[in-house]
Amino acid sequence: MKFFPDNYFPILSERETERAIKLVKDIFQRELSGALRLSRVTSPLFVKAGSGINDDLNGVERPVRFEIGNMNNSKMEIVQSLAKWKRMALADYQIKPGFGIYTDMNALRPDDDIDAIHSIYVDQWDWERVLGDNERNLDFLKYVVNEIYSALKRTEFLVHETYSALTPVLPEKITFIHTEDALKRYPNLSSNEREAALAKEYGAIFLIGIGNKLANGEPHSGRAPDYDDWSTPTYDDYKGLNGDIIVWDHVRGASLELSSMGIRVNKEALLRQLEIKNALERKDLYWHKRLLNGEFPETIGGGIGQSRLCMFLLKKAHIGEVQASVWQDEAIEEAKQLGFKLI
Repeated sequence: MKFFPDNYFPILSERETERAIKLVKDIFQRELSGALRLSRVTSPLFVKAGSGINDDLNGVERPVRFEIGNMNNSKMEIVQSLAKWKRMALADYQIKPGFGIYTDMNALRPDDDIDAIHSIYVDQWDWERVLGDNERNLDFLKYVVNEIYSALKRTEFLVHETYSALTPVLPEKITFIHTEDALKRYPNLSSNEREAALAKEYGAIFLIGIGNKLANGEPHSGRAPDYDDWSTPTYDDYKGLNGDIIVWDHVRGASLELSSMGIRVNKEALLRQLEIKNALERKDLYWHKRLLNGEFPETIGGGIGQSRLCMFLLKKAHIGEVQASVWQDEAIEEAKQLGFKLI
């Protein structure tokens, strides 16, 4: 297995990279919070097992579990993301419509792949905003995506101002495509291949409706039933108020997902999606009971990969150039042969 493209060598040195990582993070979180009116909050690294607060992702990933000896061996889980915790926090902080929160989320996903863009350590900006009246619709989802994309564009420009060799590549606008239309255009390609073909053509896309079954009987990719709303009808029999921001990575010559986000489930969507996924037993979990009792506001939210954004803007070929984690010996050796090292 080859981990780096032919003739690849980093534009920035290791010390320049460390400074540039901080620059990217400082700029983007400022731009994001200003665009969406988000206040920074502190978030947990672990939550109580069995509470329903942890993110189940596709429903098959195993969270890291441990016990607290001084609390009667209470069982805890390292978070996989904060998709559900954020909504609970909005209710507890009594955030008003039109405003929200963001946090630095650190998670472990031991079942994730380990390759050029995947790590078992996940660091992202998790954000959530309370919906106002008449904002539970596709138009508002697109508005928020455009605001996030504008923050990405501004960050790319300001990084280029400091490091002129990092030439901007993002197109002026992001292109919206529903997963049903992607399937119609490329019926013989896999979902990953469809993403790559569209990202290469447009430079940056937002792929709508991830999680619901498409015309071929399969979802574009999996989504848990209890955070994003992927089943609400929108137009032309299409469904889904969620999606992914995907860009074309010129360094790797491949697509790169930067964000997964969406309008969150309300009571009706939660019950519908739990039934679709044969998971109605989750109704009795702490978090789910609070939502069904009307204790949570209607929200929109998502996660934006910190290391992936740094990797993309700093023209890196491997996420291990911007993130400290564990890597295959072969990847470490290949980087060494090319004259640099993984963190």
